[in-house]
Order: sequence, then C-alpha cells, then structure tokens
Amino acid sequence: MSAVDRLEQLKHFLEQEPEDSFTRYALALEHLSRSMTAEGIDLLEETIARDPAYIPAYHMLGQQLALQGHTEEARQVYTRGISAARSTGDFHTASEMEAERDEME
Repeated sequence: MSAVDRLEQLKHFLEQEPEDSFTRYALALEHLSRSMTAEGIDLLEETIARDPAYIPAYHMLGQQLALQGHTEEARQVYTRGISAARSTGDFHTASEMEAERDEME
C-alpha cells in the first residue's frame, strides 16, 4: 500500500468511526511522518479533546511540541498526560513523560 493510499484509508476509517481514538492517532502519526506537523499536532490535540484517557496522544503531542520549540506548551501537555496516565494505571508511560518533561527543565 502506498503512503497516499494509507493516508486516504485512515481518513476513510475516521469518517466511518469519528470517535475512534486509535484511528485519529494513527492519522496524526501519518501526517507527522510526512512532515505535515501542523496537521499532526491538530489531530493529536483533537484526540485528547475527544478522549482525555487516550494516553499515547499526550506523549506524542508533548514530543512534537518540544521539537517545535514550544517548551512551555509541551510541559503542560506532559503534566496533563502524566495525570491522565496515572489515573488509568499506566505508570510506565507516566514515568516516561515525567522523564521527558524533566529533561526540558
């Protein structure tokens, strides 16, 4: 499957099931892999807004914001993500985000 097909297929899947956090996250990653950073970040933010318990989106969004030089926004995302991860029992990801946030300080 070509990259264009993959992007279109993910968009189609999301149209069929707009509440599917995994598909929205996968679409964000596909945009990021194509250097379509703004679109990817928007989709990650939308994933979190629609599903605050979808922990991978916080982690990736924090990383992307940090890469773009938006350090304070990245810290805030990591902090929210750490709290969300802990509340779902995902202590491993919480720890990873804490370490990444602390490295920024």
